[in-house]
Amino acid sequence: MIRIEPRQATSHCLKYGVPVVSAIVALALAAIPLALAGANIATAYREMFSGVFGSVFAFSEMLTRATPLIFTGLAAAIAFRARLWNIGAEGQLYLGAMAAVAVGTGFLDVPGFILLPLIIICGAAAGAAGMAVPTFLRTRFGADEVVTTLLLNFIILIFLQMMLEGPIKDPMGLGWPQSPPILDQGMLPPLIDRMRVHSGLVLAIVAAIIAQFLLVRSVWGFRLRAVGENASAARHAGIGVNRLLFSVAIVSGALAGLAGVGEVAGLKGYLTADLSPGFGYTGIVVAMLAGLSPAGVVVSALFIASVFVGADSMSRAMGVSSYLADLVVSMSLLCVLVGGFFARFRIVRTRAAAGGA
Repeated sequence: MIRIEPRQATSHCLKYGVPVVSAIVALALAAIPLALAGANIATAYREMFSGVFGSVFAFSEMLTRATPLIFTGLAAAIAFRARLWNIGAEGQLYLGAMAAVAVGTGFLDVPGFILLPLIIICGAAAGAAGMAVPTFLRTRFGADEVVTTLLLNFIILIFLQMMLEGPIKDPMGLGWPQSPPILDQGMLPPLIDRMRVHSGLVLAIVAAIIAQFLLVRSVWGFRLRAVGENASAARHAGIGVNRLLFSVAIVSGALAGLAGVGEVAGLKGYLTADLSPGFGYTGIVVAMLAGLSPAGVVVSALFIASVFVGADSMSRAMGVSSYLADLVVSMSLLCVLVGGFFARFRIVRTRAAAGGA
């Protein structure tokens, strides 16, 4: 007979090895649909690698794709550590983008050294507001934040489409539903000339460093981890759980809002309804693959971005569907969940009891 029992302690090797092995296994499993599609597996993976590391442009595109994933991954990781299930990073991203457009398209006639920080602050504040509402509903009425944050994504997207067809529609946009462009002085400066990667990447990495420090070295981080481990025990110890959850919601929503700021003020320059291909949802996979570690989120985001950019390159070179990237990301999450289970529990083989009377 066998039984499943919790491990007394999880070794660092097992804790940090699970995400790495999960990524490797996901890439290995992706060879199956590649083979079924008739592609040469070695050539396909070579094209994926070349599509990310084959040139400065390819590498910069990977960094560009990773930037919003770092923000949304951090948003999910911080919230999930407190068992506040933020599934609304996609909507909070769009709120941040809308705030950036509202401030940065000429509403305020101020110099760039004032306008750009103002865009960043307003975008973060809009994202924070998008998470504060579901958190209030949870703490005040016991509403499930998984449902409220998820449904709020659709509400925000519909509101955005209405705004793009009305109040913030660009009169010079030839009828397309898009906002006016952000002023040049309100744009995030590029990191490399003639490349799309922008200084939002630096902001994302700084945010990850600060989040890691706060989570591990601050009193706020200790209280967050305590609430995440056992909210009842934390409340009994004198920690204001509801207040802590609100602070976590503000930080999580602000990080997701910064993802929207980066996409509209660092990359595209104006807002459309298809600004995000699902960065908010992919950020959940990034956070899970990172083991909810802010430092690990950066590495995880780079891996996920490499998969997407590499799969696009492979698709163009070999005629293989780029949806393979979604498959790899999904399998990575599945492998992390399975690996996380075996990191927390172990299977013990026991002898059957002697025959009954």
